[in-house]
Amino acid sequence: MLGISNSVSEGGGGFSFLQPGWQKGSDDDDMDEEEDVPTHLNTNTSLQFLVVSTDKLSAKYIGEGQHGNDVGAIQGNRCAPCRRLLYYFEISIKDRGQKGFISIGFSDEHFKTGRQTGWEPNSYGYHGDDGMLYHGQGKGDNFGPTFTAGDTVGAGINYASQEIFFTKNGKLVGTCTKDVKVPLYPTIGLHSPNEKVEVNFGQRPFIFDLEALAQEERERRQRAIENMSLPLSVSHSIVRAYLLHYGYQDTLMAFDATSGNMVPPVLVPQENGNKTVDEDSYALYQRKILRQLARIGDVDGIFSKLREWYPQLLQDGVSKLHFLLHCQKFIELVKAGSLEVAVTYARAELASFLGVFPYQNLLMDCVALLAYENPAESPVGYLLKLGQREAIADAVNSVILSTNPGLLSPKAAPQSSLEKLLRQLAACYMEKRSLNGGQGEVFRLHRILHGGKDGAW
Repeated sequence: MLGISNSVSEGGGGFSFLQPGWQKGSDDDDMDEEEDVPTHLNTNTSLQFLVVSTDKLSAKYIGEGQHGNDVGAIQGNRCAPCRRLLYYFEISIKDRGQKGFISIGFSDEHFKTGRQTGWEPNSYGYHGDDGMLYHGQGKGDNFGPTFTAGDTVGAGINYASQEIFFTKNGKLVGTCTKDVKVPLYPTIGLHSPNEKVEVNFGQRPFIFDLEALAQEERERRQRAIENMSLPLSVSHSIVRAYLLHYGYQDTLMAFDATSGNMVPPVLVPQENGNKTVDEDSYALYQRKILRQLARIGDVDGIFSKLREWYPQLLQDGVSKLHFLLHCQKFIELVKAGSLEVAVTYARAELASFLGVFPYQNLLMDCVALLAYENPAESPVGYLLKLGQREAIADAVNSVILSTNPGLLSPKAAPQSSLEKLLRQLAACYMEKRSLNGGQGEVFRLHRILHGGKDGAW
């Protein structure tokens, strides 16, 4: 669905609206497409020393295991998905073979399958015969216990902490720093006769409790956030700035009175006043009245007040502001059940916007209301909810703020302190993912603000 954003993007009262998924949070939808995940072993590469089962989930070593280049290593059919907090897979050791030279880990797309996991650059391997961890070379480091037939061993990536972790029989063995930023493939290696393993890419429950680790990681991050010190008055200042920016004058006065605010009272200009005030205090009274009218769906009242206070905004009959208000008038008529009047109004006021980009999507959604017997329950029913009136109020508020002659930059979008903080928060998360090679859990602001769990494993 298409709705309205309240951010200003052009001078002279222009604003960026008609953003896809205003009600749903388009920033989430763009990144919510299912990632391709490994589902089986990749048999498209050379399998000189391995036999892979028909379901491509088991592998057996059939080589002699005489030297360092006759390893039977094999990767998953896809790289580990990276738009998440964790990725993990497991192997069950069905037969340790003669020497138990079995390894599990990750490697990049250039990995040589004749070598053990961890021996080659950009690879990590936990080896069962000596319990050592190998990373990019043939010399390993002491890491954990050995593993053999009957054991289940797992390997995972923690994108938040940028670590590779390994498990044995449902217990965490240890971690190592993930310093490779390219995509990594789940990889296993076998290197002595008759070794056999079965791979679990998630087609059945894991032995290791991955959800518990994910929750532990989220709680760790939350504790770090909560332990950050902030000025005692910061919350008060943010709330007050928000009320001031959006024109909630009565609530602002009550807030100041209740909190015993020591800030000098807001100067409230009269309807005919021309007193110069700061950016957010500008036209506070007018913005309050316009918001109240928008919240009750009185579009005619908004037009009347704009003609009285800001006639310059209505000189262009095909402006974005005109379009938004005419759409809302049409919506209010449909909501009241006055369908014939709504059709007549659309022909008179909205016809001139047909074919004009970017108006078409919202315009089509508005017209689609007429196609449903119960439009409130339809896919375009979001237009009839209070949130759409609030969006109109925010858009009008932004236009009024942009007329402030005291703006340092007339083309800049007036923003509340809270909006600036949220934008900075989103920017920081994007920068963090960028530094990690675009890997890690996607930051979904809309989902977080609505109380959802951010991301998947």
